[in-house]
Amino acid sequence: MLDGILKRQLETPRSEYYLAIADSDSPETVIGFVRLGLGGVKAADLGYALRHEWQGRGIARAAVSRMIEFGFGDLGLHRLTANIGPQNTASMRLVESLGFQREGTIRDHVHTNGAWRDSVSFSLLEGEWQPAAV
Repeated sequence: MLDGILKRQLETPRSEYYLAIADSDSPETVIGFVRLGLGGVKAADLGYALRHEWQGRGIARAAVSRMIEFGFGDLGLHRLTANIGPQNTASMRLVESLGFQREGTIRDHVHTNGAWRDSVSFSLLEGEWQPAAV
């Protein structure tokens, strides 16, 4: 996976951006990531993952928030979308806490582990984003 990410970062124009989340005590150890996959006009899909043992500490929220700032600020995006598995209530709470609005359910959106799965779709528009106070 990492080899593909490093190779795609050299593409022009870029189609995606990743933010690695490292263990603060061991910076060479990656414990998660945040991804923006560009698509459409000034739009991107947001994805993220964090090792289970690191969840519940606000780490994912901080990293996702930073990537949102990068998307709207540095990249000049207008819209971000996050599609989340219906069972992943923690992830849905995370995006809602950052201002994302629930749009609906995409039926049979992802094929994983041999079965189709729905996704709950959320979006955040540039004018709705409230950056963290400094």
